[in-house]
Amino acid sequence: MKIFRNIRQQLAAENSVAKYLRYAFGEILLVVIGILIALQVNNWNELRKQNIAETEFMAGVKKDLTQDKNYIEFILKKSKPKIEAYDLLSKIDFQKTHYENKNLVDSLLQTYLSTEGARTFYPVSGSFQSALSGNMLNKYKNKEIIGSIIKLYNSTYSRLIDNGKMLDDRWAYLRKKYIHESRIGNFHIMDNVKFSEIMDDIYYHYLMLQWYRGLLKDTLTEIDGLVKKINYKIQ
Repeated sequence: MKIFRNIRQQLAAENSVAKYLRYAFGEILLVVIGILIALQVNNWNELRKQNIAETEFMAGVKKDLTQDKNYIEFILKKSKPKIEAYDLLSKIDFQKTHYENKNLVDSLLQTYLSTEGARTFYPVSGSFQSALSGNMLNKYKNKEIIGSIIKLYNSTYSRLIDNGKMLDDRWAYLRKKYIHESRIGNFHIMDNVKFSEIMDDIYYHYLMLQWYRGLLKDTLTEIDGLVKKINYKIQ
């Protein structure tokens, strides 16, 4: 800047107004260009940071979704014996089975009313909640993927959680009503009326469980599609 000051002083001494104005304009232009370059570099740095943050966010969501998928598959696997047990029970001729093979009925009821396979789904949402609380979602560029992520967590998962709570409530009712029979493995079924009462109690839970399993399977499809989009973005 010392050289520019010397030139300015020289032009002022020569009283050359036109030359001085041209020089001043050029100096201002250089300053403006310098500011614009600095702003551009700063914008580039901010954009780079944002892209890194977005990539890290998606990688975190992908990791969470992998855990969610594994847990959903675990729930589906563990709850399947209940479905199979009820399907077999619904085909039983009780009067014949009671006298010939009462143990079969007790075993199937024990399978259905056991705590094995009674879990419901809660997602791993650390990456999503962190971005949400930091107001970062609106800043990310890939609106299609972000929209899919928001739909999964705010709509699909919320629906799953709500249905899971209703299923849990019905399960708690069954466990409380038949806790003694489940504990000893004997349901004391002496006639068709008692058998029908137990089957009616279980049937409502069975319908809810079938519906819930359908939602879980649909969610798996949605997760797979979202992970595929994320992989394409971050690889």
